[in-house]
Amino acid sequence: MAGFVSHYTNRLDAKGRVSVPAPFRQELARDGFEGLYCFPSLFQSAVDAGGHKLVDQIQKRLEGFDTLTLDHDALSTALFGASETLKIDGEGRVMLSDMIREHAGIADQVTFVGQGYKFQIWQPERFRAHQADAMKHALSVLSGKAPAGVSS
Repeated sequence: MAGFVSHYTNRLDAKGRVSVPAPFRQELARDGFEGLYCFPSLFQSAVDAGGHKLVDQIQKRLEGFDTLTLDHDALSTALFGASETLKIDGEGRVMLSDMIREHAGIADQVTFVGQGYKFQIWQPERFRAHQADAMKHALSVLSGKAPAGVSS
């Protein structure tokens, strides 16, 4: 199956590194991205991450806005200017930056959540709450009812 799927929870080591799940590393390798592109989620207390497919989606979205406009600059700043590219070491680990840890509220564990062309990095308890809300939201969307908001 192509894309980032499932979710995995891993512990940070004493140096603040965490292992990126092997299926996610394999997907990044297939994508040809050397590292891990990350930025604070615009919708949740999580971090969006991925490779070329994620960057391509951002670029496509930005192409819908005239350059040198407030909307283009705001989106570009939020999606590129606030981003980081993390290096994956030989053992499949990344060092989480202060930005990532603070935005997602991460202390000692990380949950990686697949979303097809990208994945998210969550503090595990926040993800469990979000997952319950997301399931309710998905059910309302699929049943044609007006969807309720999804909390972070």
